[in-house]
Amino acid sequence: MTQHTDVVVVGGGQSGLAAGYHLRRQGLDFVILDAEAAQGGSWQHMWDSLHLFSPAEHSSLPGRLMPAQAGETYPDAGHVVDYLTDYEKRYDLPVQHGTRVDAVRRNGERLLVEADSGTWRARAVISATGTWTRPFFPAVPGRGLFTGRHLHTVNYRSPADFADQHVIVVGGGNSGAQIAADLALDGNVNVTWVAQRPPRFLPNDIDGRALFDVATSRRRALDAGHTDTGGVASLGDIVAVPPVRAARDAGHLHAKPMFAQLSADGVRWDDGSQSDAEAIVWCTGFRPALAHLSPLNLRRARGHILTDGTRALGEPRLHLLGYGDWTGPASATLIGVGRPARDAAHEIAGSL
Repeated sequence: MTQHTDVVVVGGGQSGLAAGYHLRRQGLDFVILDAEAAQGGSWQHMWDSLHLFSPAEHSSLPGRLMPAQAGETYPDAGHVVDYLTDYEKRYDLPVQHGTRVDAVRRNGERLLVEADSGTWRARAVISATGTWTRPFFPAVPGRGLFTGRHLHTVNYRSPADFADQHVIVVGGGNSGAQIAADLALDGNVNVTWVAQRPPRFLPNDIDGRALFDVATSRRRALDAGHTDTGGVASLGDIVAVPPVRAARDAGHLHAKPMFAQLSADGVRWDDGSQSDAEAIVWCTGFRPALAHLSPLNLRRARGHILTDGTRALGEPRLHLLGYGDWTGPASATLIGVGRPARDAAHEIAGSL
């Protein structure tokens, strides 16, 4: 059976919920289709020790401040899941969990959204599927030879899974630093951290609040035709959250240059030496999860779709939300997604 609505939102994580909040304020009929069986988006799958970069009051979706977490300056992932669950219920957002969208197609004046539970005809679609389901593994010589465990950020949970093992953590960004710190501070894991280039730690007083302000200022400058200041990337790569700071100050976070290739038992370095390892954790980023949009033939380099704000240039009935700065300044963050979600809802309401 085919159902009809004004807007289908694909994805019920933080971006989809922010979109729902603003669509409701615009008086539009909409549904949110979410592949996850439970509330909380990708936050329910994060590693055990993960904490936000920002205090709760600076990590909120539109309309509802995140409450502080007792005993924590920076809330953990479980607290975020609780907040998103409460947010969905508080605003009675029409989220259909456990519903996977397979394709979005043009269908005359409507877009046809094909899901495993049925089909929707919509006047507009907001894609808010994020990147968590598309982990990126770089092409490394010998990758198929390694007989140990290959994991990505999405598979890592805690140091307890690697007791008395040698683990190589690959990646010079926040995830790589945090997971390397988590393993090193445990004391029962031998950790080697590697990165393509020397990691750059942000000053200790820089957290998500400052990063959001920097990203927003950069976008305003670019929109005004001013010189690109480089934004967050000009400041550094890694937020010095307390565990990272502790591991760094204890001398545990000295990243080695990237190894030359993998072997059956570990890695080989440029000088020909070998390091055995039981596991490699690839903290090498993600790509946007946009397979459901393939029938629209909109994707360009690195999987991106050209946009004007959140609106797809090749399909004006489609908006993309929460994938990164190319869909709004800091739009992949809790605090950053509110503004582009509002803009998308306003634009959709105006077009309808």
